[in-house]
Amino acid sequence: MEKKLFDILKERGYIKDLTHEKEIIDLINGEPMTFYLGIDPTADSLHIGHFFALTLFRWLQDFGHHGIILIGGATALIGDPTGKSNMRKMLSKEEVAHNKKEVKELVKRFVKTDGDNPAIIVDNADWICNKTYVDFMRDIGVHFNVNTMLAADCYKKRLENGGLTFLEMGYMLMQAFDFVHLNKEYGCRLQIGGSDQWGNILAGADLSRKIGYSEGKKIDPLFGLTCPLLIKADGEKMGKTATGTLWVSRDKTSAFDFYQAWINSFDEDVERSLSFFTRMEISAIKELCKKDIRQAKKILAFEVTKLVHGEEEALKAQKTAEELFSNKGVSDNMPSIELSKNILNINIVDLLVESKIASSKSEAKRLIDQNGISINQEKVKSSDQIITEKNLSGNSLIIQKGKKVFLKVIFI
Repeated sequence: MEKKLFDILKERGYIKDLTHEKEIIDLINGEPMTFYLGIDPTADSLHIGHFFALTLFRWLQDFGHHGIILIGGATALIGDPTGKSNMRKMLSKEEVAHNKKEVKELVKRFVKTDGDNPAIIVDNADWICNKTYVDFMRDIGVHFNVNTMLAADCYKKRLENGGLTFLEMGYMLMQAFDFVHLNKEYGCRLQIGGSDQWGNILAGADLSRKIGYSEGKKIDPLFGLTCPLLIKADGEKMGKTATGTLWVSRDKTSAFDFYQAWINSFDEDVERSLSFFTRMEISAIKELCKKDIRQAKKILAFEVTKLVHGEEEALKAQKTAEELFSNKGVSDNMPSIELSKNILNINIVDLLVESKIASSKSEAKRLIDQNGISINQEKVKSSDQIITEKNLSGNSLIIQKGKKVFLKVIFI
């Protein structure tokens, strides 16, 4: 018997919280309905958390449901306080406008925006920014109880640090109003998102009910579904690497670095990642991970890189990795950086910092002391070593940090 969509999503680990379990199961397994996913353009790219939610979006879309991507042009100007110890950096309107443009284009790589059943992309600035403060507070703020808001998990860290601002409290009101607006304009019944958005999603469903009651109308309930946060076996968020955030834009994270991040996954995370980011059958995933975890990592790295960067870049990243981790330790497509030839006769410690292999001189010295640095496959034995033209092969040299990080430094 063919599996229903909700069972597929549950089996693959997508389901964390549900506002109304039976109703949502019927909704997802039933006739086409309208749902939405919100993304705040707080950066000019998307990270793996966004990408994960977009894969859930695509499952729903592929089974015939009508999707809305909401780009938070208004909410990004406030900043979601959820899980934050400190207030987010406030972005200028110009920064948000730039980020919106970039994020919209990236989203189109992962969800269908043309052809059959295209997703639509909307911007909440279009219905929030033209409201006056007094009108918004009279229409929306009147339905929010401050005591209830302060008890919500999404404000907990900010409250613990004694710094929750009135600006940040407004975020929940705005996101809740988004849900009500999309229900009114598009018949949207379901909001999806990461489990950190649970409080905001509940607020939207509750706001719809309260507005309906105040107007004497019977309102069909709105529903919320969250997927789990991507947490690695070591407790850190997936997408956080030694070199920083794992972005889906190749301008911020190269295809090779992206590929390597998945190759270097913890063994315990591979099965779950394959379930989320590929369409492989669960039974095949379990068998592969049990039989050959290294091969499972290679498949994971290739498939996710192909999905994000395209097959050509994935093949190139795969080939580069194979060449680097063979005895050659060199590849035509390996990560590289250009530095001025004028800095030659530079101390190795300074070179490691200059090339961003180390974040500080103390880290560079520690790496050398632990035999963690090689130049052209020769271990660096002293932090007093000077790098001269004699160390170059042509106009470049190759730095290796540990077993997994390679960088070609080209002197121009």
